[in-house]
Amino acid sequence: MENVERELFEKRKNLICELIQDELYVPMKEKEMAAFMQVPKEERRELRRVLEELQREGKISVTAKGKYVKPDADLLTGTFISNVRGFGFVEVQGRDSDLFIPETAVNGAFHQDTVQARLFPGQTGKRQEAEIVRIISRGMTQVVGTFQKSKNYGFVIPDNMKVASDIFVPAERSKGAVDGHKVVVELTDYGNGRKKPEGKVVEILGHINDPGVDILSIVRSYDLPMEFEEKVLRQAERTASEVSEADMQGREDFRDVQMVTIDGEDAKDLDDAVSVSKEGDGYLLGVHIADVTNYVQENSALDREALKRGTSVYLTDRVIPMLPHKLSNGICSLNEGVDRLALSCVMKINQKGEVADYRIVESVIRVDRRMSYTSVKKILEDNDEEECRKYENLVPMFRLMEELAGILRTKRKKRGSIDFDFPETKIILDREGHPLEIKPYERNTATKIIEDFMLLANETVAQHFYWLELPFVYRTHDNPAPEKIQQLGVFIGNFGYGIKTTQEEIHPKEIQKLLGKIEGTPEEALISRLALRSMRQAKYSVDCTGHFGLACQYYCHFTSPIRRYPDLQIHRIIKEQLRGRLKDDRILHYDGILPQVADHSSKMERRADEAERETDKLKKAEYMEQHIGERFEGVVSGIMSWGIYVELPNTVEGLIHVSNLSGDYFYYDEANYEMVGRDTGKKYKLGQRLAVIVESTDRLARTVDFREAEEE
Repeated sequence: MENVERELFEKRKNLICELIQDELYVPMKEKEMAAFMQVPKEERRELRRVLEELQREGKISVTAKGKYVKPDADLLTGTFISNVRGFGFVEVQGRDSDLFIPETAVNGAFHQDTVQARLFPGQTGKRQEAEIVRIISRGMTQVVGTFQKSKNYGFVIPDNMKVASDIFVPAERSKGAVDGHKVVVELTDYGNGRKKPEGKVVEILGHINDPGVDILSIVRSYDLPMEFEEKVLRQAERTASEVSEADMQGREDFRDVQMVTIDGEDAKDLDDAVSVSKEGDGYLLGVHIADVTNYVQENSALDREALKRGTSVYLTDRVIPMLPHKLSNGICSLNEGVDRLALSCVMKINQKGEVADYRIVESVIRVDRRMSYTSVKKILEDNDEEECRKYENLVPMFRLMEELAGILRTKRKKRGSIDFDFPETKIILDREGHPLEIKPYERNTATKIIEDFMLLANETVAQHFYWLELPFVYRTHDNPAPEKIQQLGVFIGNFGYGIKTTQEEIHPKEIQKLLGKIEGTPEEALISRLALRSMRQAKYSVDCTGHFGLACQYYCHFTSPIRRYPDLQIHRIIKEQLRGRLKDDRILHYDGILPQVADHSSKMERRADEAERETDKLKKAEYMEQHIGERFEGVVSGIMSWGIYVELPNTVEGLIHVSNLSGDYFYYDEANYEMVGRDTGKKYKLGQRLAVIVESTDRLARTVDFREAEEE
């Protein structure tokens, strides 16, 4: 939706909300509402969209006769998450716990539907039960799955395990699909308790065993846009390949400043460069970020597409970029030895790690060398002679970087910033997409240096714009829910650790102290993961409410405009402010669009994270297929009533089902997070080392099953 249209849309929403809350309001239908509000005939469809969005948000209700009324105080609006066993949950924004929906109270709701639910009377406790009374809008219109053919019809087994039923497909609507085809099926009937959902095949992705089809199925099930529309590509093609003299006018020239990019070997979209020098007793740190907004104009086809995507998505075998390659790998990428436009945050930092002074400026830069994390690690950690000779003119700057990053990290640690330092997964595939190796991808000195510098730039920019009191997009992270911290406290008590809380609140310093105590212990990875799971999700917001994990009041995402839309959005605001163009009309404009930008970007980030996790789980299951019957050493990483999860050193996690625990009848002791043998008293505890045998894998469910190995 274009910005002007969105502003009108929001105004109408606010007017309707005020109208419905008015004591004199008489319930009316859509047609009557249009007449009352004097909405022209050609804008009636837009009014309907406003009313639908207000319904989804739970701000209005509609009666059986189609009249719009105040929302029922007993009704809660949220998203239905179904379970393969028939029951489900409703996630309600602002509530820490979901509503449980028994199978008999689902009332035709389908996975991801926006619904209204009514609590059952007399409900107390953590997980309240409710029934679905109205389906406001359908969340899924298409399902990806495996086609199975019968004589006169077919059906699709959904890849998404949360979709509780197969989809019936009449023969004439199967598009010629055969057994084992991965297909996209469009839902034509959502079914009910007595009748299966029905659909028609709209796309055949390929056979289940064809290379790349497995990940393509995940891409399609998350509705990730693979291709760019022709008009977006045409606009990208018209973009200059080199920086023009006109574009450099009025910018600060940093081309003589020694600077580098430091990224992974396979990175192609380089959006941040760094420079460090000594200034008296302190340091001068420059964080130079690609000026993408110079090439992506507001409301252009490129901008609308970038907003829609929200973020680049990094899957095991492919990258789905936010911007076309002509921009992301070309004119917007800070490639070595060429002139590039940037937004630079130049900070004077004293010996205590405090920013004594700073400037945010439009600049032109030229990167001296494109460095990799591996090379910089070899220089700083390994003192590799060959690497040091190769980059000898840059080595003094790398040493300064290491020094400064250490000071910044110490300062952050002192205030309580939490540093979760566990390995990410690195999955190496062959040409056909089969996993060859899975290993932990450790952070090193070089990755930490770049992290430290980017964090400081993000904080500095956020604080600057907060005090200017201008519309902005912040990165926020709320305090953890009290019950999650309580659970964490019980769990770490099993290991002899404790955390202090005041009135059910916790300071990030307590989590940080805990991580310090467990460093180097066998239970480190486990407690770190559980501590992370007790946190809320970070999100984008127009309100600067602080970042719990970083223990700071002001934070934003400024450093990755090639791959994150919020960064691109705030670059636009920064440049307008620097040029003195942020007048009342533009402030009103940003006030109107930013809440939606922040909310949509948060949703797209979550979608990307989920898709990335699912592809990793898929490839881990496929990799472990080659190791069925083999023995591994692991650590108990989770205990549930249905079994024990064990994590291997290569980050693969598998389940030993409770029925496969031999020698006793085992039950889950929830208070102590233990699996206990009824007769023998044998216990399985979190963090316990355990030898396992790979029993089976399931690519469709993306799971690995273990059994306990006998002692050797």
